[in-house]
Amino acid sequence: MTPAATLARGLEGLGLTLPDDATRKLLAYVELLAKWNRTYNLTAIREPERMVSHHLIDSLSVLPHLPAGTLVDVGSGGGLPGIPIAIAQPGRRVTLNDSNHKKGAFMQQAAIELGLANVEVHTGRAEDWRPDARFDGAISRAFAELADFIAACRHLVKPEGFFAAMKGLYPHDEVAKVPAGVRCAEPIRLSVPLVDGDRHLVLCRVGG
Repeated sequence: MTPAATLARGLEGLGLTLPDDATRKLLAYVELLAKWNRTYNLTAIREPERMVSHHLIDSLSVLPHLPAGTLVDVGSGGGLPGIPIAIAQPGRRVTLNDSNHKKGAFMQQAAIELGLANVEVHTGRAEDWRPDARFDGAISRAFAELADFIAACRHLVKPEGFFAAMKGLYPHDEVAKVPAGVRCAEPIRLSVPLVDGDRHLVLCRVGG
């Protein structure tokens, strides 16, 4: 299948209806990712069709479960899942964070070329970052174990905010190790069209 056909099939499988022009921007993002990947090694996946299924569709699968509000994508790498989320939800402000300067440069260029007015990029370690305003939530995809993810970005999230961790297999051990004072809901099993293997989303909040 072409990237466009793969995207159309994946969106249909997710039951998602995207804003006007979102499909074009998602495919343009994959083109940029494939182009920069040849030099910057942003992802181990090289084929644009698999980038659509394993990056775009996988990232968009969290949308029905993601609480509203401003979002910081910690350890975003090539902009995942933050850029697909920002394209699909242009009313949500998304900040992309990674400590790698080459990846930060790519994300900045992608936001400019795709015209993503709701996206900002911060390059640097999450642990050392003190933004002017905290975020409603933080999300990560293959960034770190759950407890480490929460510890690294707890100061970035409002006291009543959320932490959303994208995982593969059901993360029993990781949920058991979350810090005191953090409560995590039952991991949500994600159904990701065109992607084999288990996928889960863990939502956690401080307090309560």
